[in-house]
Amino acid sequence: MRKNSIKNTRVNTEVLRELSNIIRNEIKDPRIHPMTSVMAVEVAPDLKTCKAYISVLGNQEAQEETMAGLKSAESYVRRQLARNLNLRNTPEIRFLLDQSIEYGVHMSKLIDEVAKKDASGTEIEE
Repeated sequence: MRKNSIKNTRVNTEVLRELSNIIRNEIKDPRIHPMTSVMAVEVAPDLKTCKAYISVLGNQEAQEETMAGLKSAESYVRRQLARNLNLRNTPEIRFLLDQSIEYGVHMSKLIDEVAKKDASGTEIEE
């Protein structure tokens, strides 16, 4: 089976939806930040492994605590996925921190600063 097959895309979407619901509604670990979201999920074509990219809106300490909380809840999350999804194999989940949103916000701020400096520089020259 190809990696981008229709079946694999559907499985990724279903696992993403269920994983989001489990993290939001069922895990009661206080280390997990309330502004935690699942950005993407990559399930291997053989359904053995899964990479879940997690984004945490907060400082570095909140991100580290959230990742530690999710790591300790891996077996519970996998059990809930098996209960909620009808898959031949329930994938083993690895949570990875996704910092692309923060990077995008940082780059946007830098672009805005350069644009302001450029705008103020052109006004002075004229």
